Amino acid sequence: MTTVRQRRVGKGTEAAEDQPSEEKNVNPDGRILSDHTGGRLWNILSITVGGIVAVSLGLLTSVYVATLHENDLWFSNIKEVEREISFRTECGLYYSYYKQMIQAASIQQGIVNCKQYLEPVYFYIYTLFGLQAVYVIALYVTSWLLSGTWLSGLLAACWYITNRTDTTRVEFTIPLRENWALPFFAVQIASITYLLRTHLQPIQERLTLVAVFIATFLFSLTWQFNQFMMLIQALALFILDCFDMLPTAKVMWLYIIQISGLLLVCVLQFFNSMILGSLLMSFNASILITRMIQKNLKKGGLFNRLGKLILRVLLVLCLTLLINKFIKKILNLESDEHIFKFLKAKFGFGATRDFDANLYLCEEAFGLLPLNTFSRLSDTLLFYVYVFVLFLMTVAAVIVAFRNLSGSNQVQFMEEMEECTITLKPDAAYNLIHTVLFGCLALSTMRMKYLWTSHMCVFASFGLCSTEVWKLILKRLHLYTSQRTHVIKYSIPIITLLYISYKFWPGIMDELSELREFYDPDTVELMNWINNAKMALQRLPQTYQHLFRSNTPNTAVFAGSMQLLAGVKLCTGRTLTNHPHYEDKNLRERTKQIYQIYAKRSPEDVYRILRSFGTDYVILEDSICYERRHSRGCRLRDLLDIANGHIMDGLGENEPDLKPSLYPRFCEEIKKSLPSYTIHFTKVFQNKTFHVYKLAKYK
Repeated sequence: MTTVRQRRVGKGTEAAEDQPSEEKNVNPDGRILSDHTGGRLWNILSITVGGIVAVSLGLLTSVYVATLHENDLWFSNIKEVEREISFRTECGLYYSYYKQMIQAASIQQGIVNCKQYLEPVYFYIYTLFGLQAVYVIALYVTSWLLSGTWLSGLLAACWYITNRTDTTRVEFTIPLRENWALPFFAVQIASITYLLRTHLQPIQERLTLVAVFIATFLFSLTWQFNQFMMLIQALALFILDCFDMLPTAKVMWLYIIQISGLLLVCVLQFFNSMILGSLLMSFNASILITRMIQKNLKKGGLFNRLGKLILRVLLVLCLTLLINKFIKKILNLESDEHIFKFLKAKFGFGATRDFDANLYLCEEAFGLLPLNTFSRLSDTLLFYVYVFVLFLMTVAAVIVAFRNLSGSNQVQFMEEMEECTITLKPDAAYNLIHTVLFGCLALSTMRMKYLWTSHMCVFASFGLCSTEVWKLILKRLHLYTSQRTHVIKYSIPIITLLYISYKFWPGIMDELSELREFYDPDTVELMNWINNAKMALQRLPQTYQHLFRSNTPNTAVFAGSMQLLAGVKLCTGRTLTNHPHYEDKNLRERTKQIYQIYAKRSPEDVYRILRSFGTDYVILEDSICYERRHSRGCRLRDLLDIANGHIMDGLGENEPDLKPSLYPRFCEEIKKSLPSYTIHFTKVFQNKTFHVYKLAKYK
C-alpha cells in the first residue's frame, strides 16, 4: 500500500501536509483507486466506455462535415473540372500539388494504385475529413484529462459540433493548410496536458514527450503560421514558469521540442530560411540562455522575486530581438516583413501605403472578431459557461501566482488559499493561459478564432465537470459536501447536454437534408477553353470564332489574380506568373507588378511588365475591375492607386500628396479596343466574367 499525502498544487512540485491521509491505492498518474476489485473494474469500464464514445463522436463529426460538403455542392455528381473549381483561391493551389504528385509516373510506380477503389479527389477530401475525427477526439481527451470524467469530453465534442460555424470551416475550405494542421495542434495540447500531470512514471513521461514532438513537428510542417502559434504557446509556458506554476524541467523540454521540431521542418522544406529567422526560434533560444545565466530565480521574498522576474523578462526580450536581428542580417531575410508592417498598421502605430500590408488590413478575415460571434456562442450556452469558468480560474491563478512569488509559509495564509490552489493544477494552469492568449489573438484577428473557439469548448466543459471548481464554489457558499459536489458535477453537464440536444438537433437534421448544387458556369467555361478552345466555340459570337481554332499551348504562361490563377494551375496545369503563396518577398513583389493590370497605367507599361515575367495570356476579371465588395479605399484598384501615388476613383477624400494619373484604368480601357492597346493585346476569349488577352511577341 502507498501512503498518500494531501497535495496543494500551485507550483510545479507538490507540497504535502504534515499528517498523512488514510492509505489508498494510487495508480501511476496519481489517481486514487478503490481498494476493491469492483472499483478497479469500474475504472476500466469507465475508460473503455469513454474511449468508445470519443472515437464514435470523432467519426460522426467526420461523416457530418463530409455530408454537408456533399449536400452543398452535389460533389459526387458534378464534373471533375467543377470539383476542382470548388477548391477556391489558395485551396486550389494546395490541391494542385497533390494532383501533380498522383499523376507523376515515378510516384505511381512506387505506390499501390488505389484508383480502382477510390477516386483520388475522394481520397484527398476523406483524409481531411478523417483528420476532423482526430481533432474532435483530441479535444475530447484534453477535456477528459483536465476534469477526470469523460462526460466533460462528451460535452466538449457536442459544443464543437453545435458551434461548427465558429469552430471550423473545413467543409467549404477543405485543402487549407490550417485544416491539416489544427488536428495535430489539438493532439499536441492533449499531450502537453497529460505531460503536466503529476506522478507520471519516467516511461510515461518519455512517451508523452515523444508524442508532443511528433504532434509539434506535424503541426509545424503543415501550416505556414505555425511559428506564430507556437510563439504564443512558448509565451504561455514562459509566463507560467516565471510564476513557478509549472515544473521547470518539463517547460525546458517543451522549448527544446519546439526548436527541434522547427529545425526538422526547415530541413524538410529545403532549408526554409524564414523558419530560422522566426521570432519563436530567437525567443526560445533566449530563454534557454537566460536559464543558464540566471540562478536561484525562484528563491527569496516577494520583492526579491519580483526584481529577478523583471530582470529576466527584460533580458529575454532584449536577447530575443538581438538574436532575431542578427539571424536576419546574416541570412538576409525579408520574407515576413509584410506581417510586421501589417501588425504595426493594425494596432495604430502609423498608417501605411504598403500594398501587401493593406491587402491584409482590408480583408475581413484579418479584422477584429465580430460581436455576433458571441451571440452565436451564447445560444449554445458555451460562452456563458466559458466566461464563468474563466473568471474563477483567473482569480485562482492570480492568488496562486502571488503566493508563489511571496514564498509565504504562514499556516493561516495557506489554509485560506487551499480552495484556490487545488483548482489550479499545472495542466489546468497551462490551459488557462493558453485560452487567454489565444482568445486575445482571436479578438484581434478573426481568421484565428478557430484556434480559440475549439479550445473554448474544452475549457468550458472542463470547468463545468470539475470537482475542484464546484468544491471551491460550494465551500465559499458554505454548502460543501462530497455528495453534493458529485451530484452537481454530473447533473449540470447532463442538463446542458439535454438542452443542446433539444435545441439544436432539429436544426442539424434540417441542415443535413438541405440539398444544393455547384454552379459557376463562367469559370467552368474559362477552364474548358484553356484546355480545349473548341469546346467554347458554340457559345461565342460568329465574329470571334476564328480566334478559337487552336488550344492554348501546354507551355503557355498565364497572368491574373492570385485566386484565379490557383484554379488555372489546378484545372489546366498551365504555368503561372504568380500564385497565393504569399510568404515569399519576390513573389509578393511580382504579384504587385502583375496587378498593375487593374491600375491606372499605360498599355506600354503593362505590356512591358507582363512580358518581363514571360506572360503569354492575361486574364482580366470584371469582379475585380468593377469591385463593389469592399468600401472605397479597400478595393484592389484603390490599393494600387495609393501605392502608385494616384487619386482613387469615386467620391471621397484623398490624401493631399496623391496626384491624378496620366492614364485611364487599364482593365477598363483595354475593352475599347483602341490601337494603342490592340497592338500589344489581342482578345481571345470573353464571357460575362472573364476577358482573356494574348500578348503580342516581338523579335
